[in-house]
Amino acid sequence: MVGAGVFAVFGPAARAAGAGLLVGLVIAAVIAYCNAIASASLAAVYPTSGGTYIYGRERLGPWWGFVAGWAFVVGKTASCAAMALTFATYAVPGPEWLRRAVAVAAVIGLAAVNYRGVTRTAALAKVLVTASLVALAVLVVAITVTGATTADNLRWDGHDGVYGVLQAAGLLFFAFAGYARVATLGEEVRDPRRTIPRAILIALSITVVVYIAVGVTALLAAGPQDLAAATAPLVAAAEAAGVGGLAPVVGVGAALASLGALLALLTGVGRTCLAMSRHRDLPAWLSAVHPRYDVPHRAEVALAVVICAAVAVGDLREVIGFSSFGVLLYYAIANAAAFTLPSPGKRGVRALSVLGLLGCLTLAATLPWQSALTGVAVVAAGITGRLIILRRRGTAMRR
Repeated sequence: MVGAGVFAVFGPAARAAGAGLLVGLVIAAVIAYCNAIASASLAAVYPTSGGTYIYGRERLGPWWGFVAGWAFVVGKTASCAAMALTFATYAVPGPEWLRRAVAVAAVIGLAAVNYRGVTRTAALAKVLVTASLVALAVLVVAITVTGATTADNLRWDGHDGVYGVLQAAGLLFFAFAGYARVATLGEEVRDPRRTIPRAILIALSITVVVYIAVGVTALLAAGPQDLAAATAPLVAAAEAAGVGGLAPVVGVGAALASLGALLALLTGVGRTCLAMSRHRDLPAWLSAVHPRYDVPHRAEVALAVVICAAVAVGDLREVIGFSSFGVLLYYAIANAAAFTLPSPGKRGVRALSVLGLLGCLTLAATLPWQSALTGVAVVAAGITGRLIILRRRGTAMRR
């Protein structure tokens, strides 16, 4: 959740809503909280790999589970390639071929860590997220103590309107979405019924505090216009506050955060592929679990190969807007599934599920139309493919 997004998301959010991005941040946090409660409630009932893919299947039916799983796998696979390329861009300011080679090496290295089991994955994740948080803390403290900030930058004139704020919320929500991956690890966690719900809520709480601190600090230093025009908004904030010497710190933090995001993505997507292959929504051979390391090793290897190919042939940073659409659709299904849980003691969960469902659909509708259209097309392609496969299976069975 504290990945590369925090180093870049405030730029497009400022373009959408100006200083109103802080309102969008609050909206995104509220919807993320609703989704977190839904995911935590479902994880306590279904402590198995797959996350919302499993929840959708069990509570709503196979088709809803498939749509959730397909949106997650396709969108997050593209995000994996983007995170690898983002890491290489910050880590190796050299020729394009070198950046692509470094990005491929990063995918292979982190896939190897995942292959050895979730304990090693968790240990490396701690190191990466700690380094990212330290970089953000240094930036926030340095900008705050310089005094080169102005409260006028926080004033929102409202000219971007409700649509702009909701679009900013949709963009900012994407950065909160990492807690979905916690729920995909149900089979590899001690006492998952207790651990996963606690982990989701604690992680979300920490991330909301970090994002609010960074967003307010960046606005105070650079203002909405400079943030909107910047490709590296936190670097722009440091320069506007007179601490441009911290740009390398921001760069290192962004590179490490990209690795952290890539590591979490590989872990979550691999486990969702495992669940989908068990139910024959993906090839069955991907369901193999390593006898020693207890990980879906074939799914991990296949995923790494696909990502490396994507990194080698194209820059996906310009075409993954549909990933936000996929994430919102994924959580909309999670909220719908949580609403169907047995009612005793679940009234609060049901109310939050309704709010979360409506919030996800609203934010998806207010995303840039290109992103929404691409997302609809990708989901439709997956549904069409599954229909064809099911018909062929039915024909084969009749024979």
